[in-house]
Amino acid sequence: MNDHVACHGHDDANGSRRDTSKRETSARLRLVLVLAFVYMLAEAAGGLITNSLALLADSGHMLSDVAALAISLAGLRAARRAPTASHTYGYHRAEVLGALVNAVALVVVATGIFLEAFRRFGAPPEVGAPTALAIATGGLVVNVAALVILGGHKEDGIGVRGAWLHVLGDALGSIGAMVSAGAIWIADWRWADPAASVLIATLVVYSALSLLWEVIGVLMEGTPRHIDVAQVHASIAAVESVQGVHDLHVWTITSGMESLSGHVVIQPEADSQKVLCAVRAMLEQRFGITHVTIQLETEEFEERAVCG
Repeated sequence: MNDHVACHGHDDANGSRRDTSKRETSARLRLVLVLAFVYMLAEAAGGLITNSLALLADSGHMLSDVAALAISLAGLRAARRAPTASHTYGYHRAEVLGALVNAVALVVVATGIFLEAFRRFGAPPEVGAPTALAIATGGLVVNVAALVILGGHKEDGIGVRGAWLHVLGDALGSIGAMVSAGAIWIADWRWADPAASVLIATLVVYSALSLLWEVIGVLMEGTPRHIDVAQVHASIAAVESVQGVHDLHVWTITSGMESLSGHVVIQPEADSQKVLCAVRAMLEQRFGITHVTIQLETEEFEERAVCG
């Protein structure tokens, strides 16, 4: 009985650590959300006043940042809800769905920027460059601050990483807006404004596609990229008293929460409790997998097909 308790002790500790980390991440997301919302309004107003598409594009991207942060916060809140009879895994996938919405939103924002930029290439309007440069510089400061606040937590979940990518893209967008404003102010290169907007939109699409690919991998229950299933199989087979492994599956419930299930064939005289604990401990230490479902069998069980 003590061995059984020891096998599950790590799950409670890991769950507690995850909850603490998610609470801290939520607090940081709320702070960044406030910063992004305030400066989004400033950039939108500045873009309208100065007639700068680059600033308006950046404020549009920042609007998607605000949405991404809000969705990430909602996903983290939902993920902390306890499992129910109808949702036995809980609501961890809410964070993944939030990341999917963020990716789609990024593509929509980028499409709007592309269309307006190409329209302006034909007749670039006059832009209030000094004011636009000052506002874009302020936007860069805010985005860098947000990146620092979220930096240590961007691997806490796919939703948080999606929000971080939004902010990174916006920081690059602010740099583009600064460069275009400077070019217009110094050399009257009005084409620099739509050109910078196209660059910003391209960065936005790149962020969206990388995030979308990761989301699809999770929803399709693909093997996590950092885990080699063949290596997992060999490591389980190498545990003392294990004779074989089959029906092995590894998938992601949400970022940082990988699951494994499989059938492990053991020697008839083996202590099943000790083998189970040894397999679980190895999976946690070597691969960081703590959500494990193992069915122990003997060769006699397979040969007789007792259940069939």
